[in-house]
Amino acid sequence: MAGRSISDAVGRLARIAAWLAIGIAAISLAYVIAAAIGGVIPRNAAWRPPPQGVTIWIEDNGIHTGIVVPQQAAGIDWRGDFPGSDLRDARFATHAYVAIGWGERGFYLGTPTWGDLRAMTLLHAAIGSDDTLLHVEHIPRPLTGSQVRAVTLSVAQYRRLAARIRAFRGSGAALPGYDAYDAFYPAHGRYDALHTCNSWTGDTLAAAGVRVGAWTPLPSTVMRWF
Repeated sequence: MAGRSISDAVGRLARIAAWLAIGIAAISLAYVIAAAIGGVIPRNAAWRPPPQGVTIWIEDNGIHTGIVVPQQAAGIDWRGDFPGSDLRDARFATHAYVAIGWGERGFYLGTPTWGDLRAMTLLHAAIGSDDTLLHVEHIPRPLTGSQVRAVTLSVAQYRRLAARIRAFRGSGAALPGYDAYDAFYPAHGRYDALHTCNSWTGDTLAAAGVRVGAWTPLPSTVMRWF
């Protein structure tokens, strides 16, 4: 009898595990489908890049997307927001551009590449966290390619973009980045499965008036517009 009870309990646990696996797979599939739909519905559908203005870039490292802006343009100077003294090597601050992204602290610090992704890190970020960061890299002028796209904004659009980014900068000191040329900064905003680093990129571009998807939680849903 004891053996049968143990066997029954193991069977129930196996069935529960199977249903959980099916449920997780179904939720994941629904999320990807919703992202694909949200990613093709445009915001600012009438927007077109102006013939002249400020060039920015949208970049994708396979996990995070970010926005690359000139250190100084159209009356916006990022040197006061993200000074070279925050870097491990201040010489990198002489580069003419900064790449800016937003994300959940644990996810950002723990997943610089896909190879670093862990299930618990992903789960914690998806559930939601108010502990968010801006990631800022001091870089040379980007080279366009499959993972870096150039976009021209009008001066007014660029200033709106800058105001939106600055609104996410929290108080507190910078944190060390992945390398000598980057740093993290405390940020505002709640990260969860609906509000990801990539949807932040899309929302920031949309706030500037740029045509982009209605919901852009994945890198592909951002990059397809540029």
